[in-house]
Amino acid sequence: MTRLRTMAVHGGRDDLADLGVHALPIDLSTTYPIPDQAEGGHALQHLAEGAAHAASPVYSRLHNPTVARFEQALAALEGTSATVAFGSGMAAVTAVVQAACVLTGKPHVVAVRPIYGGTDHLLSSGLLGVRTTYASVDQVGDAITPQTGLVVVETPANPNLDLLDIAAVVARAGDVPVMVDNTFATPVLQNPAAHGATYVLHSGTKYLGGHGDVLGGVVACAEEHAGPLRQVRIITGAVLHPLGGYLMHRGLATLPLRVEAAQRGATELAARLAAHPGTGLVRHPSLPGADPAGLIGRQLRGPGAMLAFTTREDPTAVVRRLELITPAVSLGSVDTLIEHPAALTHRLVPDTAREASGVPAGLLRLSVGLEDVEDLWADLDRALSGRGRGRDQALSGHCEQDYIKSSSSDFREPVVNH
Repeated sequence: MTRLRTMAVHGGRDDLADLGVHALPIDLSTTYPIPDQAEGGHALQHLAEGAAHAASPVYSRLHNPTVARFEQALAALEGTSATVAFGSGMAAVTAVVQAACVLTGKPHVVAVRPIYGGTDHLLSSGLLGVRTTYASVDQVGDAITPQTGLVVVETPANPNLDLLDIAAVVARAGDVPVMVDNTFATPVLQNPAAHGATYVLHSGTKYLGGHGDVLGGVVACAEEHAGPLRQVRIITGAVLHPLGGYLMHRGLATLPLRVEAAQRGATELAARLAAHPGTGLVRHPSLPGADPAGLIGRQLRGPGAMLAFTTREDPTAVVRRLELITPAVSLGSVDTLIEHPAALTHRLVPDTAREASGVPAGLLRLSVGLEDVEDLWADLDRALSGRGRGRDQALSGHCEQDYIKSSSSDFREPVVNH
């Protein structure tokens, strides 16, 4: 049986020797010659009906060889028979909802918070004609109705790193398909399909690409579920550009090494942050009490490179003091990124719902990169201790005092395990 690191390097490259090339080729064609128009028509029909390939690609909205190689490689890593790539993570989420709910006439979704703020907002908006019930893991079964087409979860959760038992959710969902957002864990640390998930979603923009220079999304699933996803992709035009497919495929070769190295740094930083007087709550699956169900070793192969923490003062002031760590949304890049979910990624989630799901207003989310952990710690320690330079000079002297006066009375220390 081929091991993960080997699959990451060699997946999706089976045809390169026949092509006489070593590096992954990029096919930028928007259209393809069709000498036999009747044969081309049959190919178009097959692709429009959800086939993975046909006698001719016909047109790049229907099929692209570069993207198809990336899909084959990720399917091998996730242990599924197929994957379908899209132009962004949100395009992928949208396609799953359309395929599982709209095309089946079951316009009800059950979701477990917290999930990525964009996904939460999409499900709450009613834009796709679906109604969403938010439930705890224990309530999933009770929330399902005959009209339920999909259950949506994310683990580790964005942004507070909550862990949930995928097999338990699948059991409660019964015949209803479950979508697991696997962006934080990546296939290096977790394979949700092995625990019964129907759809395994990735924002490929994050760890799969890994360098902050590509936008894309992908869904791993069985071939029977891939067909409808391809139909949605073709009809809506939510295609992944070939250059994006190339960059994410190239990123897979180093994915295990990047995840493992970043995970080591995150584990060390989480322990230090937990002991720092400038922090309150610190969340990382490696910390004591963070994995009460014992999922690491059973479902997860490691705690991952994402962590979150609250600060004793205005989180904006802390972020402004950072000099090495980049204040930006997104995650999974080679450099370390920090963001304030309540202000950015989860801004469109109602405050009461966000707080109730264990995401306090003062939480910061840290995506640990590949820098030396001592340099990252020096930056964090300086910022948390009020010794920052640079960005902090832009703050007026009364800004932090205003935050403390207006917010300290309302701040509630979150519960570590929930």
